[in-house]
Amino acid sequence: MSSPPLRERFPVRDFEAFHEAELPRLLASGRAALAAADAAPVGSLALRVSSAEGASRAFTYVPTVDGVALRRGDAEADVVVELDGERWSDLVDDLESAPGLLYAGACRVVRGDPMRFVRWEPKLRALYAGRPVFDLEAPPRLVDRRGRALDPAHRCAQGVDREEMAHFLREAGYLVVRGVFAEDEIAALREDARALRAAAREGDGTSWWGRDAQGAATLCRVIDAARRDRMAALYADARILALVALSEFDLRPRRRDDDEAVSVLWKQPDMAEGLGDLPWHRDCGLGGHGVMCPLLIVTVNLTAGNAEAGELRMLPGSWRSSVPFFEATDARAPKGVGLRVDAGDVSLHYGDVMHAAPPPRRAGPWRDDGSFRTSVLLGFAREGALAHHRGEGVYNDVLLGNEDGQVEHLAKVAARSRPADGS
Repeated sequence: MSSPPLRERFPVRDFEAFHEAELPRLLASGRAALAAADAAPVGSLALRVSSAEGASRAFTYVPTVDGVALRRGDAEADVVVELDGERWSDLVDDLESAPGLLYAGACRVVRGDPMRFVRWEPKLRALYAGRPVFDLEAPPRLVDRRGRALDPAHRCAQGVDREEMAHFLREAGYLVVRGVFAEDEIAALREDARALRAAAREGDGTSWWGRDAQGAATLCRVIDAARRDRMAALYADARILALVALSEFDLRPRRRDDDEAVSVLWKQPDMAEGLGDLPWHRDCGLGGHGVMCPLLIVTVNLTAGNAEAGELRMLPGSWRSSVPFFEATDARAPKGVGLRVDAGDVSLHYGDVMHAAPPPRRAGPWRDDGSFRTSVLLGFAREGALAHHRGEGVYNDVLLGNEDGQVEHLAKVAARSRPADGS
């Protein structure tokens, strides 16, 4: 259960009253038009709330040309999702998300394709939170301070006008700064990364694992790298703090005792299972936007990152909008912009910017010679931001439900939420 102070800020809504009065008012106030901007054929979605006594109530959301129509009940819905009243209310307040509910086993898809629930998320966020849907066909035009088109692949050199860098971060939602760390500093951090890699074990609760094409367990990430003093000290590094200060928000370091305060990521080739390759996602995609964002992720690159070694791709300007879930390799997915980085470069991105990590083009096996991207991740958030609104660790903990530390793909997890008969 959530803490009382949180419930003072986000009281649990009455399901019936919300759908009979509050949501119709929101639709009429402009939320319908926001939802209509997502014109994809997603079918109808019913949300069913069940009480502890076994009674259930449901409303169906039906896409229309003008937005969404509400229908009582779920008999005609293409997809029916059942969850408890508190989880549903937290979904309205952007504390929960469709992927997070599925990973946590906190909802049951009674009928239809669970991934349709995930696909509905931009519409739901438009209806509930008034968040615009990103237009993939006509993305926003990003401009520099002089009104000229912004080059979304631009990398800044140290010493560039700070206002220019701050403007780029504000427009695109990300920023790359070249040559922040010297070779000897990167070499020392790589030694720490090797030590963390050597100590990681499947199922230790502090590392992410997947499987390669041969079925071998493969380490992708260690999330408690703050136990290495040199990595924890990055939060006090004046160069990093100066870059974080480019943000329009007053952001503070994550607590050192946060399990994800510092993470180390190794890009692995030839992955067949797990989250070594990341789909298009947001960093609050498992929940918590309402209490965690704006979240700024700072990446210290220990090796080069590019299409061959593995890259991070960004969707410029998407951080103030919602974007549907796509696999990074889906032909229908946005292409985005690849961040080309070298060892010593630092990149920043808001957790809300849509980004992906497709497979590296270079063939395996993985080797510790800089052939594949290795990076250190730090997080900065507002004072008072919560690691989890339920006080249960961090949102990404739902990824570590398997005893062997294997992180399953969302589609595989979603399939388990359906009834045994597959209806």
